[in-house]
Amino acid sequence: MQKIIPYNPKLKELARKLRNNSTKSEIILWGYLKGKQMYGYDFHRQKPIKDYIVDFFCKDLMLAIELDGYSHTLDEVFEKDEVKDQNLNELGITVLRFNDQ
Repeated sequence: MQKIIPYNPKLKELARKLRNNSTKSEIILWGYLKGKQMYGYDFHRQKPIKDYIVDFFCKDLMLAIELDGYSHTLDEVFEKDEVKDQNLNELGITVLRFNDQ
């Protein structure tokens, strides 16, 4: 049975802006994930979940992939990322976080 993923419609426009302003690393990874190229799994990019937007998400795997740039090395952003990961984990979502530098 699939879990229902909480969706925040207030984040829809921001997610669209993020999709239209992807980093080079996000564009490259999306080239591998889109169109079910990764073992037939369907990934979405800049997916609103709860009060967050994850870079890439696969519902079948309950997997979020985050590509972190320079700003994520700052202490306050790092702490927010930890809280985000914990909240996503509580929904049953595994978060893979990579540094894109």
